[in-house]
Amino acid sequence: MKKEWNLILTLIIVLVIAAFSVINVDPVTVNYLFGEAQWPLILVIIGSVLLGALLGGLLSMLKIYQLQKALKKAQAEIDHLS
Repeated sequence: MKKEWNLILTLIIVLVIAAFSVINVDPVTVNYLFGEAQWPLILVIIGSVLLGALLGGLLSMLKIYQLQKALKKAQAEIDHLS
């Protein structure tokens, strides 16, 4: 049941972000280190959300990897003691 609620919550968040993005279609100036460019605000919003989700996913994967490594180490120590 938890997975269904997570899916529903994710869909609601995606719909809110999509609606917010569609409303904001005006061009904006994006400044880079080496220059600037005109981009539609919808692309800036969607790009920021995607990069944030990617960064959050990568950090989560790193934490999971660290926890799995610690679990294996603890399991090896338990096996060694018994």
